[in-house]
Amino acid sequence: MKQREKIVPKAEGQVLEVGCGSGTNFRYYDASKVEHLYALEPSEVMVKKARREAGALGIGNHIEFLQTGAEAIPLEDDSIDTAVITFVLCTIPDWEASLREVRRVLKPDGKILFSEHGLAPDKGVAKWQRRIEPVWKPLGGGCHLTRDTEAMFAAAGFRLDGAETMYLPSTPKIAGFVSWGAAVPV
Repeated sequence: MKQREKIVPKAEGQVLEVGCGSGTNFRYYDASKVEHLYALEPSEVMVKKARREAGALGIGNHIEFLQTGAEAIPLEDDSIDTAVITFVLCTIPDWEASLREVRRVLKPDGKILFSEHGLAPDKGVAKWQRRIEPVWKPLGGGCHLTRDTEAMFAAAGFRLDGAETMYLPSTPKIAGFVSWGAAVPV
């Protein structure tokens, strides 16, 4: 939650949240900076939970839910100021197509605010991530421990801007290496 609290309040303008899940991030948006929030989520069950969360927070009328995957975002080109991606790139089956779509809908001066866990820089930890991932994925809803966030953004035509990394305290290192910051189109 502390990672989300670092990133989400920075969103501004027309905002797209990729993989809103049950609406965990909704409480962190700064209503004075967000003109409109598109909450994209493929799971019908999660959208129902997110709608309840938005209602409980009193912001249900300010969110437009898009029940679909990120591989085909139903928004116009160059229409989004900020995309928010928190702890979902590890599970998106086709992350390349998803990041291409995010790039398509981002305005030329837009940005992605992200916080993701992934491949650790320490060889020993990375070795264990690779060993455990085949068992971890089915238990963790398709979560990949070995996805390299920085490399994924670079491959999709983004550069990191002010990104930071750390191991989360009180989290096993195999699942606790996180990076967060902004990614901008190059």
